[in-house]
Amino acid sequence: MATLLLVVIYLSFISLGVPDSLLGTAWPVLYRELGVPLASQSAVSILCSLATMTSSMNSARIISHLGTGKVTAFSTLLTAAALLGFSFSGSFWFMCLMAIPLGLGAGCVDSALNNYVSIHYNATVMSFLHCFYGVGVMVSPYIMSVVINSAVGWRGGYRTASLIQALISILLLALPLWKKAHGEESIQAEKKMKVLPISQTLRIPGALMTCLLFLTFCAIEVICGGWSATYMVEAKHMSANLAARATMYFYLGMALGRFLSGVAAKKLTPWQIIFISMGILGVSQTTLLVSGNNVLTMAALLMTGLGVGPLYPNFNYMTPLHFGKDVSQSVMGMQMTFASIGTIAAPALCGVLGQLLGMGIFPAYLMIFYVLTAVGIIALRRTLRQVGRLQQ
Repeated sequence: MATLLLVVIYLSFISLGVPDSLLGTAWPVLYRELGVPLASQSAVSILCSLATMTSSMNSARIISHLGTGKVTAFSTLLTAAALLGFSFSGSFWFMCLMAIPLGLGAGCVDSALNNYVSIHYNATVMSFLHCFYGVGVMVSPYIMSVVINSAVGWRGGYRTASLIQALISILLLALPLWKKAHGEESIQAEKKMKVLPISQTLRIPGALMTCLLFLTFCAIEVICGGWSATYMVEAKHMSANLAARATMYFYLGMALGRFLSGVAAKKLTPWQIIFISMGILGVSQTTLLVSGNNVLTMAALLMTGLGVGPLYPNFNYMTPLHFGKDVSQSVMGMQMTFASIGTIAAPALCGVLGQLLGMGIFPAYLMIFYVLTAVGIIALRRTLRQVGRLQQ
């Protein structure tokens, strides 16, 4: 039964990834059709991220009342409805409105399933879980690249994604699986977990530092996902459909990175995988900075995904190990909240700078967040070592 539940959880993470890459892939065409400035994508992303932050911050309280199963099913259905709303958007403002339920649904699913898997499964399962997220975000650019120049256009891409979400939400309604897989004691443990206030959560040694790390490396993900297609069109003069495929290569690399992380977890510790990932990420960012060739740039985007991909699942997996199972959901919620701050601020600033200075700033902007992530990892390890919580 635990294996069948795991299949359902994997499907739910595919559904979590499906919406995340749609907007950035469609934007080179979409902003012209709606008659808004290039940087307006940031407004949609900000509203979605604010909603995600709201649900993430309250995830421990919501899950303690409803349980992981119900939260996952209802949240997925909410995102399906939001994506359908996107497809009928006749104005930019209606699109902004639909970003709110999209973010609310995503925040709870992300926080709930990360904590559930980190407690009940091993590091390999956690990495494979996020590999399936990578499948979701990779599928969307492919769908969009196929339909964006057809009669249905970008709206057809959103409707297809909505259908995928709706089908997965139907499967998630098999709620008895959650109780049968790990027993009634698992359900009771969710109800009894500590729901800490924000200030108390962030005072736990190392908690603030790990939250800041989620901000920086998630910023790399959303900058690449949201602006790589526009960078390829505006700075590299690619066609919109080829640029969409360039975004797909980034997400392909991210999915592959998480798959390889899951395989490597049988032999390596999470920290060893993180160090290898940072090395790959450093090479990819340097390549993006110096490359003048489109093929090499697309390869660097794939390598960026390969490097950044394993960071999210491995840091999530270590959350209960570093901070304890009783408070891990509260810490996990704050990690998701800071990740949302990164998804608000980083791509928004990229859009503004791109409009003012040109999208050629994209590689240098990414490099800044890579350096911040490297510094943050060093600081986090020092803090955890001082309090005797560092997991080797």
